[in-house]
Amino acid sequence: MTPTPHAPHTPKVQEALEARDALAAALSRAGIQLPAMDIRTPWADDRKAEAQYALIHLGVCSAPVALMLADVIAKGIAG
Repeated sequence: MTPTPHAPHTPKVQEALEARDALAAALSRAGIQLPAMDIRTPWADDRKAEAQYALIHLGVCSAPVALMLADVIAKGIAG
């Protein structure tokens, strides 16, 4: 997965990429895949601005995937 074409590659974007990849790996170990995960900055149209932060866009998922996510989270909370 790569950042959106508009996101300048800054330390904050790199941080978001690493977080996205860690989340994708953890979800994969739980048998869950969110194929639309991406990185977004609040000013995606301004290619010269340095990102103060970047967001991990999780995309949409089906009801079964949402239920799987809820189950994994509940099990994690329960310990």
